[in-house]
Amino acid sequence: MQSKVLTRLALLLPLVLFLGAGCASDSQVRAQADEAHTALEPALITDAELAGYLQQIGERVSTAAQALDKQHVGPKSHFKEDNSWMFSTEDFHLVNSEQLNAFTTGGSHMYIYAQLMQSCKTEDELAAVVAHEFAHVYSRHVHKGMERQMWTLGGAAALGAAGYAAGGEEHGTEYAAYGMALGMVAGNFLGLGFTRDDEAEADKWGFEFYVRAGWDPARFGDFFQSLIDKGYDTTPEWQSDHPTLASRVQAAKQRAAALPPEAEDWRTLPVALASRFEELKLRAGQIAKTTPKDTALGKAQLLLRSVRSCLLPVDSPAQKDAQAQLKAAVAEAQAAQP
Repeated sequence: MQSKVLTRLALLLPLVLFLGAGCASDSQVRAQADEAHTALEPALITDAELAGYLQQIGERVSTAAQALDKQHVGPKSHFKEDNSWMFSTEDFHLVNSEQLNAFTTGGSHMYIYAQLMQSCKTEDELAAVVAHEFAHVYSRHVHKGMERQMWTLGGAAALGAAGYAAGGEEHGTEYAAYGMALGMVAGNFLGLGFTRDDEAEADKWGFEFYVRAGWDPARFGDFFQSLIDKGYDTTPEWQSDHPTLASRVQAAKQRAAALPPEAEDWRTLPVALASRFEELKLRAGQIAKTTPKDTALGKAQLLLRSVRSCLLPVDSPAQKDAQAQLKAAVAEAQAAQP
């Protein structure tokens, strides 16, 4: 019996070593993104009108990005592998969360929080956030993050191996699957987050996509400015792994001023005019408030709260609390192994 368990652990060892090697491919990142999406599905706002609206914004952004891709314009990280999947499978999701955030898991899924949409004064602000998130995908920032966090994934694989050893022949597969699933999902969400350079680069390329998709260049930094007005830019830059909001606003203004004359020809109408945008915001708020909160939605919202901020200089107390809960869940799973 023991020899069979050891044999299975030996078979799992290459996986642990591979995950610990720190080399993330598109297929790995996309698979992880799809797995995370399954955990988040209960929190998706599936209203056809809202989903279609956000998808339209996202498709305008990705179409503009694809045009630059064809010109071989972008960061070096973008051209490491075939990029066609980035422009054919993107899904832009509105999620039911009171957190002020947006993020991507690096594959085909980008998430905009309902609270963020309601905080946007114009479609320009919302489009700027969507473009920023797509720029993280275009620049393969999650790949870099996965490589930095491979120890987490390796730990999840090790947790699965430990589960098999504890369960033995009769329950080993069940225990391993449980340990792996919890470790992977929690570990993936705790590991999400970008460096200061990643955020600055996403602002840079997000601005390019946003402008070429037809929105007002002068409005790209408006959402950051609104966060400043609400008092979110008080953390010194050396205490944060994000650029200051003020520096991001300033960079947006400089990029707008440096645009070539032909940029005027890129301008087009928004997907929704001002009055329609207000109606969509109201609809999103009503649906978010009236969605029954069952256990599945509660778990998905916990994951959403745990994601590190892509916009604010530091995580909020609610985010830190959710991160602590996830860490406790992983520790509890480890402790529960017989």
